[in-house]
Amino acid sequence: MTPLPPSVPVTSLTTALASIGHAVLAPDGLCSLIDADEAALMALNGSWDDLPPDTFLRDGGRYRRRRHSCFVVRSDAVQRVPHRPHWQPLEYNALHGGLERLFEPMQAATIDQPVWTRLLRGLSAVCSEIKGEQPWFVEAHQFRIDTIDGIGRPTPEGAHRDGVDFVVVALVDRRGVKGGETRVFDADGPTGIRFTMTEPWTLLMLDDERVIHETTPIQPLHADRTDGHRDTLVLTFRRGGFQGPNNA
Repeated sequence: MTPLPPSVPVTSLTTALASIGHAVLAPDGLCSLIDADEAALMALNGSWDDLPPDTFLRDGGRYRRRRHSCFVVRSDAVQRVPHRPHWQPLEYNALHGGLERLFEPMQAATIDQPVWTRLLRGLSAVCSEIKGEQPWFVEAHQFRIDTIDGIGRPTPEGAHRDGVDFVVVALVDRRGVKGGETRVFDADGPTGIRFTMTEPWTLLMLDDERVIHETTPIQPLHADRTDGHRDTLVLTFRRGGFQGPNNA
């Protein structure tokens, strides 16, 4: 049986990240970190029902929907920046690297909610505790992986790093699927952990310089149903600027 997420108390989040390069927060721990209640976080969930198809999948799949927006966090100030493409070098994404992918932006009704600002501000503060106070260039990705074709791949590129400082993966919803096991490995060694996130707003935070990660494919929980899905919010935090062809 797949292990449950090895969550840590919110007071141990920074210590765990600094010592082993990854940490999981249970929903109540995340609420404590950002000083918000779970109902406020859950109020974001409905926006995952309105994600456009990802038309850039190079494996020919139809299983992924997404939106993408970018922000700069300076101390307590969260600024949305003009819409821009998502770009990664081939070094970090062998499947989609080197390609400027312009996705539909996140909806104003989502990012205008106070809990969104609290989320980016609270997680950026954790980044600054570890790597020093500075502006954080944040890319936000709303993902829905479905099983319309029988299988969905949360990480079609396989085990990878993202070329940033920190990565956050939050489970938003999970319905009618099996699989979707999260795996985290040391970038320079064999040590790793695996677990399956099932509770909404469970959050995994990774030091991208120290670990690689992946999520295994999902399949329908029942053979006669193909309407299952797994929703996640992925946030990346980078120093110095956003990734781009001229700023890799």
